[in-house]
Amino acid sequence: MAPQIALLVNPAARGGRTLRLLEPVARRLRAGGAELSVIVGSDAADALERACTAVAERPDALVAFGGDGLVHLAVQAVAGTDVPLGIIPAGTGNDIAAALGLAHRDPLAAARTVLRMRARPLDAARVRAGESEELFAGVLCCGFDSRVNERANRRTWPPGKGRYLVAVAEELRAFRPIPFRVTLDDDEVVEQEAMMVAVGNTSSYGAGMRVCPDASPDDGLLDVMMVGAVSKGEFLRVFPGVYRGTHVSHRAVSVRRARRVRLEAADVVAYADGERVGPVPVTCEIQPGALRVIS
Repeated sequence: MAPQIALLVNPAARGGRTLRLLEPVARRLRAGGAELSVIVGSDAADALERACTAVAERPDALVAFGGDGLVHLAVQAVAGTDVPLGIIPAGTGNDIAAALGLAHRDPLAAARTVLRMRARPLDAARVRAGESEELFAGVLCCGFDSRVNERANRRTWPPGKGRYLVAVAEELRAFRPIPFRVTLDDDEVVEQEAMMVAVGNTSSYGAGMRVCPDASPDDGLLDVMMVGAVSKGEFLRVFPGVYRGTHVSHRAVSVRRARRVRLEAADVVAYADGERVGPVPVTCEIQPGALRVIS
């Protein structure tokens, strides 16, 4: 029987350049026997509503064709259901796909994986910020990196990655270590000044930064990585190691594991899967086996 696939598309991925891949991917899925319906929202809220409607009709899979932001949205639609999530990475970073061992640089290879329809249970994390809550599949971060995101999102120039480079330079001039209070499983409290804190269900974010290098999305735990207060010069020396995961050996870096994590700090915003969650305090709690992911 032909699999019924709902293909959720982000037309803005890579500044719209990804759309040229949509037709070859759709053709590959149909050639493999899939019956395809394509979902495109006018904005994130509309896309989520359409994805939830599609999931309620019980397709054989909801497939996210885009980057981590679109995967994040798709997770909200499928979590807790028996509809598996497929991922055809077509964004800039594709960190979630990479962490799951998918062909994160080859959308056609990822389409072939989807056609095999072999799903396995994976964890997600529920994050609560104020009165709102959502799920994330990858990494939540706050501190220096989230402040850079805030600066970049307020800028309209320069375009593309240039905004982030300018935001990094601006934030480096202004940044001071942030007093954090981190509560792990309601019984261990860590209070220290830190440059940043990351809570990982998977290992990487930001297009290959292995911030929680040993995080596993099926162990029922969250990895909590903290970079303690260091000078800006030391931070600039340590931070590049995040691309290899070697930063965790630095004296100022600690990694713990927990099922539930509460982060408290002043004037800090959290981002999860690259999407803005909201101001800290936030509470993250692992949801074992909340997802079924085709891989």
